[in-house]
Amino acid sequence: MNNQDILDILELTVKLLELHDENEFKIKNLSFAVRALDKATEDFITTPVAQLAAIQGVGKSTASKIEEIRTTGQLAELNELLNKTPEGILEMFKIKGIGPKKVRMIWQELGITDTRELLLACENGEVAKLKGFGDKIQESIKQSILYNQSNSGKLRMEKGQEIADFILDILEPVFEHVQIVGDIRRKNEVVESIQLVVGHDQPWEVQQLLNATPTLQQNEKDSSPFTWRGNIEGKLIPIEVTICPEKQFINQGFIFSASAKHLAKHHIYQTVQNQTFDSEEAIYAKVGIPYIIPEMREGTFEFDWIQKHNNDQLVTWDSLKGILHNHSTYSDGKNTLAEMANYCRELGFEYLGIADHSKTASYARGLNEARIAEQHAEIDQLNAQYALEDKPFKILKGIESDILGDGALDYDEEILKSFDYIVASVHQNLKMTEEKAMYRLIKAIENPYTTILGHPTGRLLLSRAGYPVDHYKLIDACAANGVVIEINASPYRLDLDWRYIQYALEKNVKLSINPDAHEKEGYFDMHFGVANARKGGLTADMTFNALSLSEIEEYLSGRKKK
Repeated sequence: MNNQDILDILELTVKLLELHDENEFKIKNLSFAVRALDKATEDFITTPVAQLAAIQGVGKSTASKIEEIRTTGQLAELNELLNKTPEGILEMFKIKGIGPKKVRMIWQELGITDTRELLLACENGEVAKLKGFGDKIQESIKQSILYNQSNSGKLRMEKGQEIADFILDILEPVFEHVQIVGDIRRKNEVVESIQLVVGHDQPWEVQQLLNATPTLQQNEKDSSPFTWRGNIEGKLIPIEVTICPEKQFINQGFIFSASAKHLAKHHIYQTVQNQTFDSEEAIYAKVGIPYIIPEMREGTFEFDWIQKHNNDQLVTWDSLKGILHNHSTYSDGKNTLAEMANYCRELGFEYLGIADHSKTASYARGLNEARIAEQHAEIDQLNAQYALEDKPFKILKGIESDILGDGALDYDEEILKSFDYIVASVHQNLKMTEEKAMYRLIKAIENPYTTILGHPTGRLLLSRAGYPVDHYKLIDACAANGVVIEINASPYRLDLDWRYIQYALEKNVKLSINPDAHEKEGYFDMHFGVANARKGGLTADMTFNALSLSEIEEYLSGRKKK
């Protein structure tokens, strides 16, 4: 159990208290405490109860709940609420645009207790008749349910990796030849299945080990002597472990690590079927092609790319010299500015770009003009200290400026001038037509103070599709205005989509791999961003935050002079 597990229990408790119309004062207090805990840096498992209670906004009541959870693994209050809640109601909480109060009304007024019944009620027009709903909310509910259904049984990259690693840890100590393949090895942003290949000449031994693992559940009907199929307890995503003879391990690992379109090119599949290989490099050598990394094996641009580049040119974690687009306690981050900067420096980076939320983002404690002045003064003080050190390091003054409804940025010109760089992002009023979205985004791109276009579509993988944009026109506008495009490295976003990276490079548009970190550990999300970037063929020389400190200062200074 970790901090997030405890937060999940408390958040669900708040939702169910609201659903069952419990004491309003109690709901507000617990909700406020959860928000405070979400920003806390303490370890909820080891921190003394008295110290947890002393966190502003938490108090003794919530601290005692944490103590109960970490001691017993559950919360009695939540169990009582769950006992009087139909199971399907919990699925309704995942619907965008409706909270517990509206779910309660749907439940009580229409007697609906699951999303299947709710979708039918939307199609019949019954939901729109409820007080406070109407046609727009009904359509929004319907589309959210359909979107969730289409993504059922899928996982984001980092969650899929966790399950694959869990199975690898079971198999690897026993069998010599084990490999994660499929969506995970190809670094797909959405994982539709967990696949591994085991090279072992007694397939039943692999099957026995998997079936002896309590959390793994075999689907006997779909399995065969050479393929174990099933799932992990509590997850719908299918798991497939293919068992092949040891001498076929490289061949089978390769086949399961490439798309059908990739295998169909240059007689690759036929070659692998007709000969046994001792390395993947040997497979490509046989068909006269330089080695292509697993991330790029999609059958799209990779064969042309490898003729013009080599794999050493691709961006890596070690290519990155700085970390841009990060948040501190000045807005909605968990760590102070100094903590964020010092940890960035400890990791070996040359600069930290702080980009807290702008004033329109009041929900995230966006910075007003006075707070900007306060932050800039602290940055100057910290930078003066860093200048005395042997190794260069600097905090760059940035802001994540909201792109307003008319495409304007969030401050007047005098304030915009005070920043070293600006990440321009859309956070509010996301329901737009493509025409509206493109007008809003291009207006912001054309603003001379915009340095980086943040998470261009606003998507949240498996949760929100994002507003519609014409990626090519967007990239053209960035090219015309010298604006960098963000690859938001959060596994929830991975936006810009890797499929448009090649077009950006053709247009000479640099990309910045940004973690959008709200705590110092969030820097490591850049690993997901790097994987996404490599999948799209991003080279280090076209990666904005692969510039050294002196190079990025020169670049930003040059933009200001323009």
